[in-house]
Amino acid sequence: MKIILTSEVPGLGAAGDVVEVKDGYARNYLLPRGVAIRWTRGGQKDVDQLRRARKIREIATIEQANEVKGRLEGVKVRMRVRAGEGGRLFGSVTPADIASAVKEAGGPDIDKRRIELGRPIKSLGTHQVSVRLHPEVVASVPLEVNPSK
Repeated sequence: MKIILTSEVPGLGAAGDVVEVKDGYARNYLLPRGVAIRWTRGGQKDVDQLRRARKIREIATIEQANEVKGRLEGVKVRMRVRAGEGGRLFGSVTPADIASAVKEAGGPDIDKRRIELGRPIKSLGTHQVSVRLHPEVVASVPLEVNPSK
């Protein structure tokens, strides 16, 4: 089945890419989650619009990515979250929370979809968060999670 990706899917492509996948994968996983739409001739206009939007947001060169990486790694990111006994959080820290905390700490504005968490952050303390700025450049950001008062 030919589909148009509406958001980035690791191992498959980025938003705006037209890819061919197995029917079951598209019908049971990609389409219900809203990360893809069926390809049609009219949908090609949507593809062009998604590509233009991605090009504006995208970090185009490795030099730009390295510059943003330097700014990110120089920022101390601290978050205050609700926690219970023993340092366990009520819920978890999401990539959107991290992106807003980086911006509040004086760092660059980053897209939450570029933040990669190995596993959910559900405890207090210092954690390392990876931000994929470019296919070849990954920034490691230290995140300090503290209890709220």
